[in-house]
Amino acid sequence: MTTQPSAFAQHSALSTQHFLSHSSKIFIAGHRGMVGSAIVRLLQAKGYHNLLLKTREELDLTNQSEVHSFLAEEKPDYIFLAAAKVGGIHANNTFRADFIYENLVIETNIIHGAWKAGVNRLLFLGSSCIYPRDCPQPIREEYLLTGPLEQTNEPYAIAKIAGIKLCESYNRQYGTQYVSVMPTNLYGPNDNYDLLGSHVLPALIRKAHEAKLQGEKSLTVWGTGKPKREFLYVDDMAEACIFLMESGVTEGLFNVGTGYDVTIQELAETVMQVVGFQGTLTFDTSRPDGTPRKLLDVTSMKALGWQAKTTLQNGIAKAYADFLTNQP
Repeated sequence: MTTQPSAFAQHSALSTQHFLSHSSKIFIAGHRGMVGSAIVRLLQAKGYHNLLLKTREELDLTNQSEVHSFLAEEKPDYIFLAAAKVGGIHANNTFRADFIYENLVIETNIIHGAWKAGVNRLLFLGSSCIYPRDCPQPIREEYLLTGPLEQTNEPYAIAKIAGIKLCESYNRQYGTQYVSVMPTNLYGPNDNYDLLGSHVLPALIRKAHEAKLQGEKSLTVWGTGKPKREFLYVDDMAEACIFLMESGVTEGLFNVGTGYDVTIQELAETVMQVVGFQGTLTFDTSRPDGTPRKLLDVTSMKALGWQAKTTLQNGIAKAYADFLTNQP
């Protein structure tokens, strides 16, 4: 099965079948994470209440026997596979074995277990880091596997690519309807604000907040501030996932993002404005910039009738409110 997003978009736009109903039994793997919890919030708001939610203590997704027994017993109608081991550059580069092993095990246990249990509908969440490091911009779905990956997160990216190929292969061999979505950089409620393991936006929120509290005169950002990145509010991501499942899409790989990006300097300035930090912005140019630009082409999702709604400033304001409420 060759990934052809435009063909899938055309197929889905013509489909009038809705695969989800309010009586559907839906398993959200990773429901406590940032994306999983957003999917749960939106499903409940839309009237879906037959949700299977299991904590790590109740169901160890790295244990094949537990996962297969759970799926065989519950037989969900649909699965959102949002469970993953995630982190920023430092975490990905330091714990390389953990990232490839745990993500591979979770994916294979759930996808194979779903097929064995007769679950034909599944949505797998990947990551935009699956694409080659030096991709043409904006990044189209067909650029997958056309060049070398970014070395700092290569193990994680390979695990996510394997998940995409698992879905693709089970569809081809067994006739399942497993769809993959590739989000851009996500942020919002339930994000990780640990400075050693977080991504750039939550790290900036925490650093700006602490700088304000401590009366510091400047905020230091790694690199030159010139690289450009795209950011998507997590509730928009959840909406895109549920939109795909309700629209009748049965296969393929879909980028999910805003379609626009900002420099790291512009991002930091927006965070400072939202947080209310009045100091100056400085750059530690001894630190690496990373990839110069990473912007997803979201043509396929727009062709289906979906696009992001939350502006970056509004999204950061919501994320900061959640940080103030829920972070120690």
